[in-house]
Amino acid sequence: MQLTLNGKPHTFDGRTIRELLDSLGLHGRLAVEVNQEIVPKSKHDQFELSAGDVIEVVHAIGGG
Repeated sequence: MQLTLNGKPHTFDGRTIRELLDSLGLHGRLAVEVNQEIVPKSKHDQFELSAGDVIEVVHAIGGG
């Protein structure tokens, strides 16, 4: 399916956010937004993506 990932077109053959992150080799503290809605990490395994979704993935960085 065709998605927009961090502002760029991306072709993805999986279904869930977890599968997308795994295919990109992204792990750790991540924030994922799908169509301008934050998806909690606890839902990444079951949240199914659809063609045309707009996804933003960012690394959460602590500071102080």
